[in-house]
Amino acid sequence: MAHLFRDDYSEGAHPRIIDALARTTLEQTDCYGEDRFCLAAADMLRALAGCDAAAEVLFVSGGTHANLLLIAHALRPHQAVVSAISGHINVHECGAIEGAGHKIIALPTKDGKLTAAQVEESLPDRAGGPHVAQPKLVYASQATELGTVYTAQELESLSGCCREHSLFLYVDGARLANSLAAADSNEPAAGSEPPTMRDIARLSDAFTLGGTKNGLLFGEALVVTNAALSKDIRYTQKLYGALLAKGRAIGAQFEEALRDGLYLELAARANRMAAALRAGLEALGVRFLYEARSNMQYAALPRPVAEALAEDGYGFHTYGPSAPGAGDSVCRFVASWATTEESVDKLISDCARAMRRQ
Repeated sequence: MAHLFRDDYSEGAHPRIIDALARTTLEQTDCYGEDRFCLAAADMLRALAGCDAAAEVLFVSGGTHANLLLIAHALRPHQAVVSAISGHINVHECGAIEGAGHKIIALPTKDGKLTAAQVEESLPDRAGGPHVAQPKLVYASQATELGTVYTAQELESLSGCCREHSLFLYVDGARLANSLAAADSNEPAAGSEPPTMRDIARLSDAFTLGGTKNGLLFGEALVVTNAALSKDIRYTQKLYGALLAKGRAIGAQFEEALRDGLYLELAARANRMAAALRAGLEALGVRFLYEARSNMQYAALPRPVAEALAEDGYGFHTYGPSAPGAGDSVCRFVASWATTEESVDKLISDCARAMRRQ
């Protein structure tokens, strides 16, 4: 059976995560995130991120919940969020942010990463008065939806811009583990190192640590480091249906994943499999659209080749031609913590066969 390269959450969860849930299922605990698992996982996160005890850590079921409750809590009714046009909140969250009454100022990028200069250009003329939505929060995905990764210098610059203009910086870390693991798996050149978790905690006002896309059954951790944002945020969490009675089900997963490095180990494996896939296809002459350093790769495949792979049962997303009039398709391949070398090798082999048939 051909492997799915459509996303990184088609599998259930790493066996250790399932075992942790099964092992503790009969233990009675407090509810709504006050159980020993959530409290322990929150302390582990604070330690890893170098946050003090005042940093708020919320466990929610998914990324959209985390993004919605943080942004809705941070913004007043007239305020807007600045995002890359490819940002998850702008493309794949069904208008959740707009549904909460906030405009998304979507900026085009070449690689999914916002720059400080872009953010500054998006700020309205203060003399113009109250005729446009007021930007107040900058949303940055790490890794981005295009598989690229902000470097430490890029995030430092973006953070400096936000602080200069009194904007909040929120980092969507649905695939944060893959960006953290990129430092080890890609041997970055000087100046291109990705930020550490401590960097992200220091430079942002809030960030998430994704579990759903990194071997957990479900769950995201929202870490709020800015005291101005953490005040009363649990009320907003409840308001938007993100306060789970059985929060323990998420806390126990994060506690297990963070215990001894499993969390980054899973992301590093996914990155390696994506890099191997890219290297194998590049050897066949396939062009890739971005310098992706995470577990997502965007390839420009001849349309007949993409169609042949789909007919062979491979799962991947196709986004149309890579350029106006181009005869190829942009295909997104995503490796997960469970992707095998055999699956990668088979896809490369089947792609080579399809290319020979052209």
